[in-house]
Amino acid sequence: MDINIPGVGSFHLTNVVFDLNGTLAVDGSINDDVKQRIRKLSQQFHVVIASSDIHNTLTALAKELDVDYYILKSGEIAPQKAAIVRQLGANSTIAVGNGTNDWQMLREAAIGIAVVGKEGASLKAATNADILVTGAADAIDCILNPVRLIATLRF
Repeated sequence: MDINIPGVGSFHLTNVVFDLNGTLAVDGSINDDVKQRIRKLSQQFHVVIASSDIHNTLTALAKELDVDYYILKSGEIAPQKAAIVRQLGANSTIAVGNGTNDWQMLREAAIGIAVVGKEGASLKAATNADILVTGAADAIDCILNPVRLIATLRF
């Protein structure tokens, strides 16, 4: 997707990296509405889910949704997520997360979207994002409808 945000710049966005728990999933489960949106998003973007997978659901979920995934090592999760964004190309990547371990990828990505959902959001994630939304569906809808990104981010 090519997008020009007045006062910010032009971007050629090809990747979306999601955190799993608290962002896409609530208590380890993703609702069907969000799954449908991810499938639609996958038609336009390379979708990746990165998580330490505390509920042990990521492998099956990624296969069901036909997306790429990374199960991260315990410990320093934030730098691992930021490294994934850099590996994909930060200038062409949107990152979506909610937790303290998401702040680096939100800052690193061309566009960072923090989700303030049922599990909340960390202040560190929120202050390093470009956009705040109230749920995973809203985050995906902003990506699928780039006029929303432009309206929110333009100067």
